Amino acid sequence: MTDKAFKVRAAHCDHAADDEEIYRTLCRITDPLDRTWNRLEKADKIVLKFNMMKPPERIVWFAGRRQELVDDAVCRAVLRILRERTTAELVATDTNPYGNGNLMGTEFNYANLLNEFGVAFVDSNRPPFSTYEVEGGGLMFDRYTLSACFEGAEVVSVSKMKNHLFMGLTLCMKNLFGLPPISPPEGRARTYFHHFIRLSYLLPDLGMITNPCLNIIDALTGQWGREWGGEPRICNALITGDQVTATDACGAHLMGHDPASDWPQPPFRRDRNHLLLAAQRGFGTVDLGEIDFESEVEGPLAEFDSEETDALETVSSWRKTTCEQALTYLDRKSQLVDKYRNQFIFLQSGEVVWSGADPANLGSRRKLSGNRKDQAMWLKLVDPEEEEKEQFGVYENLLASNAF
Repeated sequence: MTDKAFKVRAAHCDHAADDEEIYRTLCRITDPLDRTWNRLEKADKIVLKFNMMKPPERIVWFAGRRQELVDDAVCRAVLRILRERTTAELVATDTNPYGNGNLMGTEFNYANLLNEFGVAFVDSNRPPFSTYEVEGGGLMFDRYTLSACFEGAEVVSVSKMKNHLFMGLTLCMKNLFGLPPISPPEGRARTYFHHFIRLSYLLPDLGMITNPCLNIIDALTGQWGREWGGEPRICNALITGDQVTATDACGAHLMGHDPASDWPQPPFRRDRNHLLLAAQRGFGTVDLGEIDFESEVEGPLAEFDSEETDALETVSSWRKTTCEQALTYLDRKSQLVDKYRNQFIFLQSGEVVWSGADPANLGSRRKLSGNRKDQAMWLKLVDPEEEEKEQFGVYENLLASNAF
């Protein structure tokens, strides 16, 4: 039998297990990932992205675990395994969208765990930065500005098992959304990327650039409904894999979701399935038959779904009008460049309803939209050179196929 290109392992691990049992379980399900260890054991540097950033006073606890974030015990087990099996420099990174000038500082909520294992931290919102191109062209942009810490490094993504209002689910690929800097001029406000249409296509781009070779889903506990403020779930599992799309596909399956489904099928209530788009691009797979997937647990591990916040008709209108505003920008680009060069603008119904240097502090787009609640506002940096090379063909194709 020919080896399958992707390998994922899932194990039962009681949410009340002690640190040693969690460590032993992770050892057991990471050990078979031969392609992962072939890369990590040769690496000079390993960059880790933990889904753990939150102000300490806003951390939610459930059944003795972090409800919305990777638990301390899982973080500690991951670092212990990497210290035992590699000689690489270990670096953790993230960005902080919660104030403090978008800087992490030194007292963030898992700094003690990094210090315990001598792991350095790089704030991905601070220079130096590098420009990374998506090989073969991106799905949303051809190039992205990210921290220079990724140069020459292998990447590890460690996520929580959760639903997500925009993306339906948030696992190891969505975890990478925390990597782009969020302060201008190098960075982009979170709302720039966290946008109708864009986000589904952008996440596979970040996956292809960083290409995490070890992906871990903390499913000791999970969360239904949304990424912040949802309902807690006990799942009693840990999941690991050697490719991010395939790992998340298995994670989605264990949540009770079809990883090959697409908008508007739940949980993808607001936008397209980023895992399916990645697979269609040739980056991993959502076909479980193409994955060497062994699991001690069966799905659904608990009841999961994304929360329905808006009617399908409203979401359809937002998606359609987002595409229309993108093409309006393309048609009127020369005029807009003359007036708004190097500024950000919001386009709604063919009008510039806001312009400025940084849209980060504008607040709710629902309020800014005024009485045109069913008309999307599309946010764009008016860059005459279009350095990021946004793929306007995405908007054209969606409109042409009437995929709303």
